[in-house]
Amino acid sequence: MSLSQTTLSILVLVALGAALLALLLVAPTVIARGSTRAKPPPEQRVQMSVVAHTKAIQRLEKAVHQLALGEKKLGELAEGAVRHVGIVRFDAFEDMGGRLSFAAAFLDGHGDGLVITSINGRQDTRCYAKQIRNGTSGHHLSDEERQAIREALAAPPRSIEEAS
Repeated sequence: MSLSQTTLSILVLVALGAALLALLLVAPTVIARGSTRAKPPPEQRVQMSVVAHTKAIQRLEKAVHQLALGEKKLGELAEGAVRHVGIVRFDAFEDMGGRLSFAAAFLDGHGDGLVITSINGRQDTRCYAKQIRNGTSGHHLSDEERQAIREALAAPPRSIEEAS
């Protein structure tokens, strides 16, 4: 028995169509079975969710701990920054008015820093800087310099916005 080329071509096309139809009918069933097998039972899903949340909480706790360490370091740096300022204006000479002379104390959180004094006269101006440790100095301090230090230590630290 021999079949013509046309008959063989028709038979091949019919066979391919039948195979494709069978595949389309069986595929949804196979996919549905595969997806039900992939899903864990509810108890295991809850356990997996708890494990995932526990890991997330541990990551958050670690991040909070790192932030706390950073805040502590910033606090230590701020202690060494100029935080307290006191300024006293005065007339250094009786015949000069306008309170052009001044003493300014710049102190950190420990009371360390410096006091700068400017004495203005008719002919010249002199400036002095004295180191301050724990609110006192090894140098002789004038009344105005001591007052500037007292004012700096008495005033609470202010932000730049508050000073404006």
